[in-house]
Amino acid sequence: MSDYQLRPFRWADVPAITAIYKHYVEQTAITFDTDVPSEAAMAEKFAGLVKLEHPLIIAEVDGQVVGYAYASFYRPRAAYRFTCEDSIYLHPDAKGRGIGKALLTELLAQSKAFGFKQMIAVITADTKNSIAIHEKFGFRHVGRYDAVGYKFDRWHDIVHLQLAL
Repeated sequence: MSDYQLRPFRWADVPAITAIYKHYVEQTAITFDTDVPSEAAMAEKFAGLVKLEHPLIIAEVDGQVVGYAYASFYRPRAAYRFTCEDSIYLHPDAKGRGIGKALLTELLAQSKAFGFKQMIAVITADTKNSIAIHEKFGFRHVGRYDAVGYKFDRWHDIVHLQLAL
């Protein structure tokens, strides 16, 4: 793999995004989804982000999507409209190359420019690398929920981290 680049989302990215997400659904508790969404379902989800003009960034290597990041409303009620939750997913082969850090850096900049004032990270508690990168960016722990997700025959905790933008 050569150097990566970050760019805006394109509709042609949906199959690659779906494939990346599939890995996390089937192999990890990073997401609590237990069924892999279809490309149509992912397209519908991303259509909502596009319509809202929320930050949506693609990481690409040699013309191939290797990761993506987005920020959208933390909760749907109007009072939450200035608070977003971040999501970052990398192809397993793209880990450890600084792509996640680059995506988070750009996501923070775009989220601030959009007008979000707070970013919340909701992370499975045993996902140490995701917690660590958020901490490096100044996110602070604001909560923990014990045994709220059941996947792969065991209970998983989640942590909430927060950063003022």
